[in-house]
Amino acid sequence: MPRPIRVAIVGAGPAGIYAADALLKSDAAGTPGVSIDLFERMPAPFGLIRYGVAPDHPRIKGIVTALHQVLDKPQVRLFGNVDYPSDLALDDLHRFYDAVVFATGAMADRSLDLPGIGLDGSYGAADFVSWYDGHPDVPRDWPLEAEKVAVLGVGNVALDVARILAKTADELLPTEIPPNVHEGLGRNRAREVHVFGRRGPAQAKFSPMELRELDHSPTIEVIVAPEDIEYDAGSIAERRAVKHVDLVAATLEKWAIRDVGDRPHRIFLHFFESPVEVLGADGQVAGLRTERTELDGTGNVRGTGRFTDWDVRAVYRAVGYYSDELPKLPFDPVSGTVPHAAGRVLDGDGSHRAATYVTGWIKRGPVGLIGHTKGDANETVACLLDDHATGRLPGALEPDPAAVEEHLRDRGVRYTTWAGWQELDAHERALGAAEDRERVKVVEREEMLRHSGA
Repeated sequence: MPRPIRVAIVGAGPAGIYAADALLKSDAAGTPGVSIDLFERMPAPFGLIRYGVAPDHPRIKGIVTALHQVLDKPQVRLFGNVDYPSDLALDDLHRFYDAVVFATGAMADRSLDLPGIGLDGSYGAADFVSWYDGHPDVPRDWPLEAEKVAVLGVGNVALDVARILAKTADELLPTEIPPNVHEGLGRNRAREVHVFGRRGPAQAKFSPMELRELDHSPTIEVIVAPEDIEYDAGSIAERRAVKHVDLVAATLEKWAIRDVGDRPHRIFLHFFESPVEVLGADGQVAGLRTERTELDGTGNVRGTGRFTDWDVRAVYRAVGYYSDELPKLPFDPVSGTVPHAAGRVLDGDGSHRAATYVTGWIKRGPVGLIGHTKGDANETVACLLDDHATGRLPGALEPDPAAVEEHLRDRGVRYTTWAGWQELDAHERALGAAEDRERVKVVEREEMLRHSGA
């Protein structure tokens, strides 16, 4: 009788768990069966949902419920606090598994080539997100002295950053934020947050619901200048063709024509302002210079030669995430992805790297919503199973599930398990219950390991 297909998935965020789910739902799950191990660098699973989604978005975090059901299946094992490649190298993975799927996502900030971007007071949005989401590998404090702040970018991450900067600490206290984040936000001096996009309302990348939520806070006034509501033929065509573009534009129009209220914190959404330089004084951010742009008829913009200097003392760039290069795998530094064909990793000569696959942001780049990752996973898993069915997988040399456990123990790796996550989950929920909150997130890695039984 054939043994189950042994598959390693590196990364236990949504992308990796969706890949496991696709395997479990495949015909192969019946015969010959599948045996799946997920390896995660963090002690806890869920990746972007735990460390990339703003704490005041419980609706998105509700996706965890569905991911729980996958990790709870007997064919799936979780190994947390395992680093690729220092704890488990590529050769090791191929020795223990028939196929390896990389689903490592993207946690770093994409660079922005702008004069002054390296000044003190200039930050990457991803770093700030990691701080307020309690990532164990970032500093526990964040400088929040600036009263006026700029955010560069018009996507959902820019909205998250602007909203967290503008909300009061006590508004966020009912969420899962850890004590150090609540204390840090309690010292936040920001009163004005200016969000800049170089194109118009029809080109903004906000999700309609996330945009509307910006206006729900009793302490935040959202302001849009009427002169920033402008469309050309390309913009109108986009609104007619794509429902969410029309919804975003309609919301911005409504805000542009209303009277400005008196809520104490303000978020200004600026369009047609292209950042050209972060201004500095004594090595610190002292302002932002933008060039006014105009639509060219196609939905794109051109510069007008009119410049504005904005009085801000901190700048956050929210211009996209970037994946870390994976040792022993090919990498495209421009896109920040692993070259592939439908999820099959491609070497430099265009040939498929045997038994090696990618899914999620390391495959397609950091675009789209979490749900879009399901399609990636289905495509990749279909290729993997086709390769198995046609005999293109070399096969693991040591497929016994105990072999990888022995390897990690021999390396002295303190790995966590699914049962360990349930212990940590219960501990975080108990901390929350003591404060009438759903959960209080544990930040320190050592404490996470201790409460996971590692």
